[in-house]
Amino acid sequence: MEQRKRKSGILLHISSLPSRFGIGRLGREAYEFVDLLQKSETACWQILPLSPTSYGDSPYQSFSVYAGNPYFIDFTLLEELGLLEHEDYAAMLWQRSPDTVDYELLYRSNITVLRRAYTKFKEKPVRGYAAFLKANKHWLPDYALFMALKDEHDGAPWYEWEQPLAMREPKAIREAEDRLKDEIGLYCFIQFMFSRQWLALKRYANAHQVEIIGDMPIYVAYDSADVWVSPELFDLDKDKRPVEVAGCPPDPFAPTGQLWGNPLYDWNYHKQTGFAWWIARLKHAASLYDTVRIDHFRGFESYYAIPYGAPDAVKGRWRKGPGKALFLTAKKELGDLHIIAEDLGFITPAVHKMLDALQYPGMKVLQFGFSDADNEHLPHNFATPHCVCYTGTHDNETLRGWLESADKKTIRFAKQYLRCKRSQIPDAIVSACWASTAELAVAQMQDFLHEDKSGRMNTPSVLGGNWLYRTQRSDYTTDLIKAIRRLNRTYGRAVPQPEKPVRTARPRRKDPTPATETETMEEV
Repeated sequence: MEQRKRKSGILLHISSLPSRFGIGRLGREAYEFVDLLQKSETACWQILPLSPTSYGDSPYQSFSVYAGNPYFIDFTLLEELGLLEHEDYAAMLWQRSPDTVDYELLYRSNITVLRRAYTKFKEKPVRGYAAFLKANKHWLPDYALFMALKDEHDGAPWYEWEQPLAMREPKAIREAEDRLKDEIGLYCFIQFMFSRQWLALKRYANAHQVEIIGDMPIYVAYDSADVWVSPELFDLDKDKRPVEVAGCPPDPFAPTGQLWGNPLYDWNYHKQTGFAWWIARLKHAASLYDTVRIDHFRGFESYYAIPYGAPDAVKGRWRKGPGKALFLTAKKELGDLHIIAEDLGFITPAVHKMLDALQYPGMKVLQFGFSDADNEHLPHNFATPHCVCYTGTHDNETLRGWLESADKKTIRFAKQYLRCKRSQIPDAIVSACWASTAELAVAQMQDFLHEDKSGRMNTPSVLGGNWLYRTQRSDYTTDLIKAIRRLNRTYGRAVPQPEKPVRTARPRRKDPTPATETETMEEV
C-alpha cells in the first residue's frame, strides 16, 4: 500500500488577514501570508467559504454558491489596473478597531468604491472580461440580476418582493433586466475582479508549494439566487416556501437542537437529473481550491428535517440522503476529487460505511478528545492515518479559550494525557496534533498566536459577534515562522524547499504603511 505524504496546514480565513481597509483582502498581505507558509515549510492554507456574506455575516449563509465575496477585492490591485485612484478609497473610514471586522462600515463603503472602479472599467475594459462572462453564463446573469433587485428592494429577501418578481414571471424578469442593466453590469464586474484576484493568488500559492483547502457548505441560504432561480432543486411548496428546513437534533450541548433554517434538497429531482447541479457546483469548487472540505458531510447519508416555522429543532425527523451515489457520479464526470469530509456530530454506522466506500478522509478534533482514554478524537485511537487532525475548527474556542472554560476533570485528563503542566496544554495539543499519525494536521492561526477567547471565530447558534477575528502585521514575526518550521520538521510534515527560489510576481504596495509594520512583515 502506498504511503501517503504527511502534511500540515494553518486555518485562517481571508477576512482575518491584516489590512488597513476593514477586512482581509486579496492583495499584498495575502501573498505575504503565502510567503510565511512557504518559509515555515507548511503545505496547506485552509480558508472558509469565499462566498458573499448575508445577514449575520456568516460565510455559510450566502447569496450564491458560486459568487465571491466583494469585501475581499483589493483596491490597490484595482488601482494598478487604472480603475481607481488612491484618493478613491484611502481616506474613507474602514475600521474602528484594527483587530475586528466592522461589517456595518464595509456594507456602506465597499460598494461605493467598487462603483467608482466600475465607472472607469466601462471606459477602459480589462482583458478577459468577455471570456469570463461566457465561462460563467450558467449562473452569473441570474446572480447579478438577483443582487440588483435586492438593492432596488433595500436588501429585502426575494420572498418579500412583489409576486411577479418573486415567482420569476417572464415579463417581470425582462422588465427588470432592462431597467437594471447598469446595476447588473456592476455585479458582473465585481465577480470578474474577484475571480481575477483570487485565481492569481491561488497560482502564486501553488507556485510556492502551498495548497489551498477551501470549504463548501452542504446547504444554501433561503434568501439566495440559487433558490430564487431554481426552486425545483429544493423541497419547496407551490409558493416557494420550504416544507422543512435543516438543522441538528437536540444533544447535551444544545437541549433544543440547532435550527439552521436552510431549505432542504429535493433529492429525487437531483437523482433524476444525474446530480447535474451538484456536479457543476463541485467542478466550480475544484477550480477554486486544491482540496474541498465539505461541511456537514453526514447529511448526504441522512439529514435532520425540521418543519418550516418551528421555533426550535426539537420536533424533527431523519430523512435519507443520496448516499455515495452523488459522489460516485461526480467521480465519473469529473475524475478524482480531493475532498475532506466533515464527519463530526451524530455519526451512525451507515455514515461510516459511506465514508469507507468513498475513501474520503474524515476529521478528528483534539479539543473534543479529553474525556477519557476511549475517545475517538485522541491520537492513539485514530483507526487510520487517512484523516485530518485539527486542534480545533472555526466553530471551536481557541486553545487558550478552551483551557479557560474546560471543567476540572477535562483539564486533569488533558494534563495526564499530554504529560504537561496546565499552562502548557495549548502548545502541547498543537504538538500532539502534529505528532499524530494523521496525514494532515491543521491548527488555527489563533493557536499559534496564543489568542484567548476573544480570538474565537464563531460560536454556533449564537447570532452576532462572530466572524470578526483579524490578525495584525506585527503578529507575523520571524520567531513565529521558526516555531512553525521547527514543528513541521520535528514531526515529518515539512515541505521540501526548492533549490532555486520561485520567481513569481506579487502585488506592489502603493498605500503608505508605517515603517515598523512594513519591516516586521518584510523580515518574515
